[in-house]
Amino acid sequence: MPRSAGYRWFTDPAARQIYAPEEHAFLTRMYAAGLRELVTLRGPDSRAAHLAELLPAHSEECRRVWDDHEIGIRPHEVKHFVHPEVGALELTCQRLVDPGQAHSLMVYTAIPGSESYEKLQVLSVIGTQTLR
Repeated sequence: MPRSAGYRWFTDPAARQIYAPEEHAFLTRMYAAGLRELVTLRGPDSRAAHLAELLPAHSEECRRVWDDHEIGIRPHEVKHFVHPEVGALELTCQRLVDPGQAHSLMVYTAIPGSESYEKLQVLSVIGTQTLR
């Protein structure tokens, strides 16, 4: 289950640290709605259905939003992160989806010349230094 971002969202507090606090309520609704949508599409014997049975038992927050029966909540195109080295980042997200496998690739970019763009440039240098 740790491969599932939604599972980690509800069971591992560290999964939330990279997101700006003002995004948390929306992300909670989005992950629950996404899981409900997958259960509907894949059926009661699916991995999604198994997650839907497990999560409410492990998370009061999941139980609360699950009872709202929301579906169709999509991620915002612009996301707000908090990086431990450079602070707040505002990044545009493009999502490539493999519907047959329920995998997706997220590509994050910053507007050239923006503060977030400059911070990503700094991270590219910091990252290479930590690899040595």
